Amino acid sequence: MDSKTIKEALLKGERVTLECKKAKAEVPKSIWQTYSAFANTIGGLILLGVDEDLQEKDVSKRFQIIGVDEPSKIITDFWNTLNSDKVNENILLDSDVEVVWMAKPIYLNGNVYKGTYRRNNEGDYHCTEAQVKAMIRDSNADGNDSILIEYYGMDDIDPDSLRQYRTEFRQENSTHVWNQVDDKTFLRNLGGYTEDRQTGREGLTLAGLMMFGKGLAIRDRFANFRMDYLDMSHLVGDERYHDRLTYDGLWENNLYQFFRIVSPKIQFDLPKPFKLEKGWKRKDDTPQREAVREAFTNAIIHCDLMMDAGILRIEKHDDRLCFRNPGLLKLPVETIYRGGNSKARNPKIQNMLRMIGFGENVGSGFPKIIAAWKETNWGEPQLMNKLDVDEVELVLPVPSTKATSDTAPVNAPANAPVKLNKTQSAIIKVLLKDNRATY
Repeated sequence: MDSKTIKEALLKGERVTLECKKAKAEVPKSIWQTYSAFANTIGGLILLGVDEDLQEKDVSKRFQIIGVDEPSKIITDFWNTLNSDKVNENILLDSDVEVVWMAKPIYLNGNVYKGTYRRNNEGDYHCTEAQVKAMIRDSNADGNDSILIEYYGMDDIDPDSLRQYRTEFRQENSTHVWNQVDDKTFLRNLGGYTEDRQTGREGLTLAGLMMFGKGLAIRDRFANFRMDYLDMSHLVGDERYHDRLTYDGLWENNLYQFFRIVSPKIQFDLPKPFKLEKGWKRKDDTPQREAVREAFTNAIIHCDLMMDAGILRIEKHDDRLCFRNPGLLKLPVETIYRGGNSKARNPKIQNMLRMIGFGENVGSGFPKIIAAWKETNWGEPQLMNKLDVDEVELVLPVPSTKATSDTAPVNAPANAPVKLNKTQSAIIKVLLKDNRATY
């Protein structure tokens, strides 16, 4: 069953084979009378998360889809009761009970901008126009990044970024037929370039511009979007940070370069000898390093690139890594923890990264992060849907890198923190700041 089928059923109102219940936070007690009635008649459909306005005379306007707060909990409670002595026989199969994700926004009185609400700690409140527009963008089943960006073409692509990407692509896919095509065809195959067959217009997609575009072209089109990396570990005195990557005119600030430059920086202090292959990828990876790259990839592919004042921000602290991206979660948190579902805002960018060895597109990314952290005693990852600022933050606890003693005990673990002298500290800072530096 899909959202279209449900909406069509509601237009006809409740009848002998349809029952709607609000069920916002729990399984309603009245569901069992309906279960018995349907079973003893000709069967039927029970919809939870649907509110009915009994005063509305127009049947097509009587029902409002409001959803439920914790669908996985409601399903568990439903099956537990059904398999108890509440009813004498369970006549349902697993496939008879399902969660249907409805495209947002869900609004009232036929007015999307005045009738759309969200909930915070204090109750229900009207959504802003920007929040409604974000929901409308997210309702696109094909994601946000395949749209044609008019008046932007191959001249707006940074040649070095595309060349570096194609080198990585060739290393990962040495026999792929795309290796033989020109840059424009290559981008088109990736979803970075498109043509509108009806109008004949062609140019870069949102994915193509944001991944490989020149910094100036990106800023011209998306002036309010920023990428920011802050290293706030190893601070001395009143330092706020000792390494930052934001727009300064020294690099082409597209997503590919941001990912390429920042990835080694956030992995540098993780327990493992520092050894690279293919220029900047880890050799002999640990699950934790792979999980960190997965977290970074997720922040990019779930980023709402068209949100006003959106910031893709990565922070490195002595005891944690923080990944923040504009745009709220498209799936409930419990569904993401469970895995098996993937709804990227930027599926074209997701595929671009996957083709060079980064990220999953089968919903297994976050469970992989959880599993990697369970192997350690570093603490539990925290995924937060921050409604007040319309962003998602993932915090990964890591072993503290802050020096606590002059020397580590002889029998200390290999990853135990040690105090560095001035020369050692200077070397570390160079290595952290310049991803081309080695030792």
